[in-house]
Amino acid sequence: MKILADKYIPFLTGVFEPYAEVIYKNGKEIRHEDLVDADALIIRTRTQCNEELLGGTPVKAIATATIGLDHIDLPWCKANGIEVCNAPGCNAGGVMQYVFSALYGVAARKGIHLDGMTLGIVGVGHVGSKVEAMAKYLGFNVLRCDPPRAAKEGQKGFVSLDELLACSDIVTLHVPLQEDTCKMAGSDFFEKMKAGAIFINAARGELVDEAALLDNFAKMQAVIIDTWNNEPDVNVELLEKVDIATPHIAGYSYQGKLNGTASAVQFIAKELGIDELTDFYPVSDEPGLEAVKLDLSGMSQGQIASTLQYNYPIFTDDFMFRTNPCGFEKLRSEYSYRKEIYF
Repeated sequence: MKILADKYIPFLTGVFEPYAEVIYKNGKEIRHEDLVDADALIIRTRTQCNEELLGGTPVKAIATATIGLDHIDLPWCKANGIEVCNAPGCNAGGVMQYVFSALYGVAARKGIHLDGMTLGIVGVGHVGSKVEAMAKYLGFNVLRCDPPRAAKEGQKGFVSLDELLACSDIVTLHVPLQEDTCKMAGSDFFEKMKAGAIFINAARGELVDEAALLDNFAKMQAVIIDTWNNEPDVNVELLEKVDIATPHIAGYSYQGKLNGTASAVQFIAKELGIDELTDFYPVSDEPGLEAVKLDLSGMSQGQIASTLQYNYPIFTDDFMFRTNPCGFEKLRSEYSYRKEIYF
């Protein structure tokens, strides 16, 4: 058996080697000729899996160690008998931590008082649900917009996107990138937001029409962006304007990476019949990176901001990115994973 894997997936080297030949490559550089004798593929978002890459190859299973699936042509894979697995929720805790470290950090810098604010969550899946729980713990009013969930569960507890935009002091995106969400945050979206609201995108870059965001920038009190159009070639004008800019690392927690790799290994092991790895979970080899339980109850805004920054100093990531925007991929591949928080 032969497996081709993205060399930047952590905790993977040596796992499959007793059972299969494993070739590691930069995910962006994986080509059709690399797969002519491969049985399985383990990737991140940088590998576009479509007919051009996979056509005529023996690949029968693809695991992506990420939440997103927009880099994989699912209909084509299904039609050609290729099984696909992602890692839903693997980095939800890390993204939740990012949102609130960024939110309280920018509030402290700009003198924004968050008490009594309404936080609108667009997309309440694995990540959005974690954001909702933390927001309620911190005393925010929460509005939820998730049409697929509302259709299944009933409208109670959900609002329309128009209502959320009109009533929210903070709007954060947590939806998957697909045909009906691409550029959903466009001119109409931003025009309907409250004046002085805070906007956060730590989901997918292409959810946002960056030109429309720039056109409506003056009405925002703060903008926090982790994911960008045309990564790694980010819009420098937007980068220079936003309050916090990071290179698509919101979910880069130590626990998130353990979870993502575990999901990928277990799936490929099942598909290839490697019984010894079907319950695999990486051994944590980094003492001091265990998840941290926080008690934020009774703290002032300033104390909460300081505690969140202590556990994740987000402005370090912001500084490193601003000083080297062309190093987008290097910053991601060499990122020092942070420990998650929970409550």
